[in-house]
Amino acid sequence: MSPSTEPLLPAMPAVVPGRPYTHEMVIVHRVFRRESALLPRLVRAVPAGDTERARAVTEHVEEYAYGLHHHHHLEDELIWPPLRTRAGAQDDLVHRMTRQHASIDATLERIQPVLTDWRDSADQGTARTLADLLEEHRDALSEHLDDEECLLLPLVAEHLTVAEWDLVGRRGLEALPKNKVLLALGAILEDATDEERAWFLGRVPLAGRLLWRFVGRRQYQARSRALRATLETD
Repeated sequence: MSPSTEPLLPAMPAVVPGRPYTHEMVIVHRVFRRESALLPRLVRAVPAGDTERARAVTEHVEEYAYGLHHHHHLEDELIWPPLRTRAGAQDDLVHRMTRQHASIDATLERIQPVLTDWRDSADQGTARTLADLLEEHRDALSEHLDDEECLLLPLVAEHLTVAEWDLVGRRGLEALPKNKVLLALGAILEDATDEERAWFLGRVPLAGRLLWRFVGRRQYQARSRALRATLETD
């Protein structure tokens, strides 16, 4: 059911004892890559005047934007400061990441008023403008994620402790509303390899794994089918 067109993913890197396992960030980034590519398609596929559908897509855009903003906030708060003090030679690179965060925030700010207008009208002209803005956002985000994965994550693995890295994931989970946790897990697992999926689920308590197996998986699949239904004809 994945809309990803990436044919094969590289093998999952080995866990290095005593070092942060930064590959989990790559897996999380796939969610933002996939959804940022889907958003303009979802907007364009809404029939003119279908405000009920426009509201559903708007809710998804807003949830995406909240998740991305919080993800970047955690990096700003918990990752960049220790890197600045411990990887001084790479300080310009850290500043580059913060500037990219600001640029991405600016794309989301430009999107919001257009999104609000479109939600209430489902106007096709507004939809075209909104989709174009979402594509600009996707381009800015993709550049940032590429840089972060290639240039910054190796520094994280070298300079942050396991406890510091784990705090990032824990704070991210704590910020999720309880009724969104299983949906977030489904979003992460959707484009994961079998090995990555087993690794992620292995970190979930038994009760959570059972809840995912018997409730969460169907819940996520049903939500994804409903949200992407119009893409079959776009």
